[in-house]
Amino acid sequence: MIICRSIDAMRSQVRAWRREGLRIGFVPTMGFLHDGHLSLVDAAARRADRVVLSIFVNPTQFGPNEDFEAYPRDAARDEALCRARGVQALFYPERAAMYAADHSTWVVEEALTTGLCGRSRPGHFRGVTTVVTKLFNIVQPDVAVFGRKDAQQALVIERMVRDLDIPVEVVVAPICREADGLALSSRNVYLSPDERRRALCLSQGLRAAEARVAAGERRAAVLCADLAAAIQAAGGRVDYVECVSRRTLATLSTLDEPALLAVAAFFGRTRLIDNAYLG
Repeated sequence: MIICRSIDAMRSQVRAWRREGLRIGFVPTMGFLHDGHLSLVDAAARRADRVVLSIFVNPTQFGPNEDFEAYPRDAARDEALCRARGVQALFYPERAAMYAADHSTWVVEEALTTGLCGRSRPGHFRGVTTVVTKLFNIVQPDVAVFGRKDAQQALVIERMVRDLDIPVEVVVAPICREADGLALSSRNVYLSPDERRRALCLSQGLRAAEARVAAGERRAAVLCADLAAAIQAAGGRVDYVECVSRRTLATLSTLDEPALLAVAAFFGRTRLIDNAYLG
């Protein structure tokens, strides 16, 4: 596995692969890898000849009171996992390389980012779209893989690629879960054993919503209220529970089109997100 620590080194390696006619897959991450990330590597490997994984804890997508400094990091473990999974190149850019001291240019999506996590975390998606655009410009992949746990992010990236004519195929891979149902997340390490046990109400509540829809329920308010009540009963603090269009993220009152039931909640100080497709 090649480790590229500079933009020039990464571009040089991509050029060499391009001269060989190889197809490049890309998995952008913030590190502290888990099986969810590795499933994205597998998805990229099925679609490309070479897989690049980037690790960059992007400061511009964190708010002033969020966990940028505390975000979990373990470079040696991440490198070992990448080697074992067959990643061909690991891109490790430094902050100074990604953002000049007088950086002043941003990529902003203005329709899909107003609700859900965009409302709860002002400025978050501006940081995401900007850094992903930069990474696409550096790696120049044929295909990039994102996880569906971050469903809003994936839709925003798809829209950005479409609107800006970026020549990359975006693939959205399924949510990976622990055996007990908890969605895999690097932030799960923050949870105490009790908080982790209580956080299972997220996946359990989403499964209950799926069952209700299968039984004929179409009222979005009922589905949202039931999930919010389950979180509160488990001692969690609801950030949002919303049923939205999978296409536009507009709030739905009834499930008359494919829907996304999205949830964000705090257990202790840890904010977790999860979702389910309905309809």
